[in-house]
Amino acid sequence: MKLIRNFASVGSATLLSRILGFARDIMMAGILGAGPVADAFVAAFRLPNMFRRILAEGVFNTAFIPLFAKALEQEGESAAKRFSANIVSSLILVLLALTVLAEIFMPQLILVLTTGFADDPEKFELTVLLSRICFPYLACMSLMAAYGGILNGLRKFFIAALAPVLLNVVLVVVLAGLVLVSVETKFAGMIIAVGVLVGGVAQIALVAWALKQTGYFPKLQMPKLDKGLKKFWALAIPAILTGGVTQINILVGTNIASAQDSAIAYLYYADRLYQLPLGMIGIAIGVVLLPELSRLLKSGQAEAAANVQEKSLFFGMLLTLPAATALFVIAEPIISTLFQRGAFDGVAANQSAKALQIFALGLPSFVLVKVFQPSYFAREDTRTPAIFAAVSVVLNIAFSLLLFPTLGHVGIAWATSISGWANVFMLVTTLWFWRQLNLPLRALGQIAVLIVVSAIMGFGLYYLAQYLAPQFVVEAFALWWRIGALGLLIIAGALIYFVGLHLIGVAKLNEWRQLLRA
Repeated sequence: MKLIRNFASVGSATLLSRILGFARDIMMAGILGAGPVADAFVAAFRLPNMFRRILAEGVFNTAFIPLFAKALEQEGESAAKRFSANIVSSLILVLLALTVLAEIFMPQLILVLTTGFADDPEKFELTVLLSRICFPYLACMSLMAAYGGILNGLRKFFIAALAPVLLNVVLVVVLAGLVLVSVETKFAGMIIAVGVLVGGVAQIALVAWALKQTGYFPKLQMPKLDKGLKKFWALAIPAILTGGVTQINILVGTNIASAQDSAIAYLYYADRLYQLPLGMIGIAIGVVLLPELSRLLKSGQAEAAANVQEKSLFFGMLLTLPAATALFVIAEPIISTLFQRGAFDGVAANQSAKALQIFALGLPSFVLVKVFQPSYFAREDTRTPAIFAAVSVVLNIAFSLLLFPTLGHVGIAWATSISGWANVFMLVTTLWFWRQLNLPLRALGQIAVLIVVSAIMGFGLYYLAQYLAPQFVVEAFALWWRIGALGLLIIAGALIYFVGLHLIGVAKLNEWRQLLRA
């Protein structure tokens, strides 16, 4: 129950952040639309986010936590504090150098990342400007991820998961001001970029405060090239690729999609929607599972570690499968209700919905990666997942190039989902071959039941969505009416799914009441 409570704690904080993120994106869609300024801002915002997840979150959620847990369990608090101070100090030096180089060579960097923008000098120059404003956000977020990694290693998950809420709070306030005060779209993009940087500073402040309360706040120092630092970077270098594979795939898609007008914006809004369950479920599992597995394996409790892995798999699929099914079946009502207004018209909503459907097919794989990768990282093996990540990136590039000429931005979504499932296949088969994965028939049977009940829910949602389709016509009904119709679809789907599981006996409703009470 404690494991599930930790999942719920991180997931609830992530849910709050994503809800505010939707409010942010709804307002941004109305202000920026899906035109050149939106493409420029999305490309600029993704740049520091990509480096953050690769360099900071990827490193600290894979290389740092197992070593920190080992120092804490085997050498004591003083050794763990010295280790974390040395690692954080070395990371700051890397980030400072990276930020300075990126600011200097931003035009060349943007040219590489968004090749298609070169044909539109005005869009290219705006992207460079917005990227220079946003990029210091990387240093803020990386430092926050470092502090959050220490908190997670101490099994204090909530504040680190809550911090991203502050970015969305700042941006919602900024966007509300832009709604009240009409400004040129280009200038609006610049103001939003400044808001990103302010939000980054706010997040650092919150996590630093929480870490100081624990007594583990690292003192900055000149890094010492000792055994711990060498071991950390030996694990971190392959972890950079492994932890950032999703971001690399998004980057590849962004680059290829830049050749199609508005394609980047279409993919962005679809990405935002499937990232909601991924953040609530997959990221929550990844954050909580790694410290748990690391401590259990370091203390020789292999059977307990296998039990934790099994519970994580069931919990992940319990919520991911119905979410993926719903996103596939009712993609268009969701997109049109949330985003279709102002500069974001019906064509943009339709195109984003098509991408969302394909992303939904890959959603279970993205969560499963978060479930199975910690088994490698907890054993201090970052090399094997890095190889698999590299293979999946190659597959993503190949399928993107193959499918984009005929399917456009939808082909990018297909490539992302295919590469995700390929990554899962390699992770699972290797763990099974090495006898580090032991899933009893009971667990596999439960997953099969979840698939069947999700399919039943999908059919029910499809027919109800057909019946309610006239209620989603933007020109005919007000926003509140369409939100009500969408809420009815979601409630109906949830009832079909959870009542079905209750009747079969896989997940009783009283167990959900106990979890919510806890």
